[in-house]
Amino acid sequence: MNRKTKGQPCIPVSLPAIDGKDFDSTHLQGRPFMLSFFRFATCPFCNLRLNMLVRRFGELPPPFTIVAIFDAPLAHLQRHAKKHRAPFPILADKDNIYYRAYGIEHSLGGMLKGMITRMPTLIKGLASGYIPLPLRGSLLTMPADFLIDAEGIIQTAYYGRDEGDHLPFEDIRRFAAEESGQ
Repeated sequence: MNRKTKGQPCIPVSLPAIDGKDFDSTHLQGRPFMLSFFRFATCPFCNLRLNMLVRRFGELPPPFTIVAIFDAPLAHLQRHAKKHRAPFPILADKDNIYYRAYGIEHSLGGMLKGMITRMPTLIKGLASGYIPLPLRGSLLTMPADFLIDAEGIIQTAYYGRDEGDHLPFEDIRRFAAEESGQ
């Protein structure tokens, strides 16, 4: 397992984005950002989280940004993620290259725990139209979030304990403010 920890340099990411361009994280050099690993493109938990990040993105001071990665083929991700109109890149890692590089976990227990303990969130996602079909990617992928400073060093490595567990937004906002000097 290649779990990343605070103080380690981030691994540069180069993947196709839903806008049809190739994204390379080396272009973010000198900017703090959050690297957020999601599950599959139709995951209700992931789509609710992505929706919240898009809605609250304006609360994060520049130059901070977010990079979202999904365990999905590009065409499938484009069909399901473009509707969010994210002001940040959304990337497809269908071969799990960066999932492995960052030690993203797969867990049957985490999937079942999320379905049971986060049932109200799951129902909200389904009611919002985030139906987990068709499935392209692994049901067992767990989410993870990494806060990376302007020098490219991981300051927070948050591995979700279940399918709906992400770094709290308040932690993201606090890090973004500190990194931008606010």
